[in-house]
Amino acid sequence: MSTVKVIFDKINRKLWNYIIQMSRTTGMYHYIYRSYWNSKFRKSNRIDTKASKLYFTARPNPGAGIGHQLANWIAGYWWCSYFNLEFVHIPFASEEWEFFLGLGESEIRISPLLKQGYKTVLLPLFDENNINEVNIISRIIASYKGEKIIFVCEYDQFLYNQFNVSQALKFKFFNAKARDNDSLIFKKTDINIAVHIRRGDIVQKKVKKNDNLTMRWQENDYFVNVLSSLIPKIKSEKPIRIFIFSQGSIDELKEFNRFANVEFCLEMDPINTFLHLVKANILITSKSSFSYKPALISNGLKISPKSFWHGYPENNNWLLVEEDGIVRSNEIFL
Repeated sequence: MSTVKVIFDKINRKLWNYIIQMSRTTGMYHYIYRSYWNSKFRKSNRIDTKASKLYFTARPNPGAGIGHQLANWIAGYWWCSYFNLEFVHIPFASEEWEFFLGLGESEIRISPLLKQGYKTVLLPLFDENNINEVNIISRIIASYKGEKIIFVCEYDQFLYNQFNVSQALKFKFFNAKARDNDSLIFKKTDINIAVHIRRGDIVQKKVKKNDNLTMRWQENDYFVNVLSSLIPKIKSEKPIRIFIFSQGSIDELKEFNRFANVEFCLEMDPINTFLHLVKANILITSKSSFSYKPALISNGLKISPKSFWHGYPENNNWLLVEEDGIVRSNEIFL
């Protein structure tokens, strides 16, 4: 894709997003979508979309980070099932991530369907907790019954309980062709604790008032408290090793030198970092989609901040902590 087209697409996305945000503050939001008008003038008496071979998908936002893009894909995958349609995969913008994640290896791809005469139809954003808005989407889908249509979620369609797709993510990831190339710095003879400390994109912006990035910021003390309260509870004969995955300089993380067997992985590339977060025996996540998504795939123990913008499953593999970072569970056997 040429640089000019990338810039043009980015400008178009920003303009369209601005129109969406402005129209949602009025009662006119749905009117900017052709699909909404189709549901008004071409109604179906049956909402039985399964028989019509209609497809459903979400496009990973190419301007966002991989955690954000995965959130897009997950929302499309889940809502597809909710509306009882057939899922179609739109590849991630990065070929490296597309291969690494393997989410499309067993799925129908969008390109062959388009060559077969299928057309894409953009759906309005909708609030999952607003039954009226969800019903609007159902009526839109029903109005296209019998046509060759691929419904596409609006960019960044939200889904709170993304863990509902966790089993599918696990199956796809662990069976992906890319697993043949995996290489870890972890040792099977150790208890490997991966700590993701979000920095990078929020370091310069955290001081801005009313910036939504401030809710993503966590001081080093939070993670120190997690480790300090966690380690004494671990019951295992294996030695414990701690791996800090973050950005920035080691001087900004000097608080972690108090722990034995700590290794700083500050230069590791995003794909290998993601892999290690998935494969850790214990994963300590930050307020970040980049560590929340590996946690959805991981079979290890996850320790996460209770306050987050996506939900967590209620099971023994997931421990939630308050803002002080103190792990208040009983003994942990590994």
